[in-house]
Amino acid sequence: MTLSQILKRLEGPQTMGKGPTFWSAFVVVLAIALAYPLFADGYDVGNNVYFLNWTFMALGLSLIWGYGGSLSFGQTAFFGVAGYSYGILTINFGTAYGFGLASVLLAVAIAALFAAVLGYFLFFGRISGLFLGIVTLSVTLALERFMAQTAGPEWTVGSARLNGFNGMSGMPALTLPWFGGGISLYPDVGLYYVVLGLLVVTYLGLRVLVNSRFGNVLVALRENPQRAEMLGYDIRKYQLGGFVIGAALAGLSGVLYTSWGQYITPSSMGITAAAMPIIWVAVGGRSDLTATLIGTLVVLSVFQALTIYGSQYALVVMGLLLVCTVLMAPKGLITNAGLWLGSLFDRKNGGK
Repeated sequence: MTLSQILKRLEGPQTMGKGPTFWSAFVVVLAIALAYPLFADGYDVGNNVYFLNWTFMALGLSLIWGYGGSLSFGQTAFFGVAGYSYGILTINFGTAYGFGLASVLLAVAIAALFAAVLGYFLFFGRISGLFLGIVTLSVTLALERFMAQTAGPEWTVGSARLNGFNGMSGMPALTLPWFGGGISLYPDVGLYYVVLGLLVVTYLGLRVLVNSRFGNVLVALRENPQRAEMLGYDIRKYQLGGFVIGAALAGLSGVLYTSWGQYITPSSMGITAAAMPIIWVAVGGRSDLTATLIGTLVVLSVFQALTIYGSQYALVVMGLLLVCTVLMAPKGLITNAGLWLGSLFDRKNGGK
């Protein structure tokens, strides 16, 4: 793929946001994000990495559900599998000699492999619609229940104790290989820039992907799977591919979250955790990456504020927000706002 093809696919039909105005706004927002640590306390910057960690899971769900049309409650299962895998690998083998980075890649690969096996039986078994959501939710809750009962001393993998409901802790922070040793990225400015860089690369890469032939077929089978199959596409392979890529992104969220807090618990795979990505993506706009990204950050910020100042109402408000979105703005609040701004801009240009 040439550079011109890549640039063309950044503005394809499957994504909102095109032209100089959009990309100028993108550069301004990115510049603000890069400058933020220069004007904020390092502790606050490290804590705000928490919000960025979840965006990879949301973008993966947007690919699976918004573009592929497969509602999945399995994102937190892949999140947990990768998080626990990262903890087991780093506790047993450490992070020296580049193994910290290798542990990240292995943990994400394990989550992707788990998704590939599960997805094979789902999609090649022709399970879709509501039943796919039920199966993925069942797998997620089964994993959560299993990990919650691993409290005894016999539940160890090498030196790593699973610790049941209390969760695994004590794993090293994310470590990048460097000359003369590794650089440990505790929740601080360094980790912020690494996660922000990963987010930008992931977002742009997904824009290219969804505007490619693969993305166009995903959207086609979402709209009419029978017609897409009659045109000669093996829709099961495309569904499985989207499912595995989305799961790998959820696994990346799990690894980043685990290394950020240096712990992970089975509750990260509970029913509340499984429902939250659905809310983020639905409220923002599941069929557009930009809307998903903005919506996730906004909803996470609102949820965090509610848990601090009114924890008893946080989940109720999230549920009401989802219901209102489905009833009044099924395309998503951010997507609707983007479409409205686009039409307003077009009218102004036409008036000139």
